[in-house]
Amino acid sequence: MDSMNISLPHRLKAWIEAQVSDGRYSSASEYVRELIRADEKAKAQGKLEELLLEGLGGEATDWTEADSEALARLATTGQ
Repeated sequence: MDSMNISLPHRLKAWIEAQVSDGRYSSASEYVRELIRADEKAKAQGKLEELLLEGLGGEATDWTEADSEALARLATTGQ
């Protein structure tokens, strides 16, 4: 695994250390990796929503069962 050094203000460093000391994460690296994964997921969700809305605006809409299921999930989660 590659490593990366990141400079943080004291306030953010203290926040990360508090998250680790609370026991939710075993290390600062684990916490940062989790934040990055959440950001990736949010961006993928946003792209999916963008594509679905683009598809809804098109003249020829031929949704497959998977597309309909994705729309239903978005409607129930409020996203």
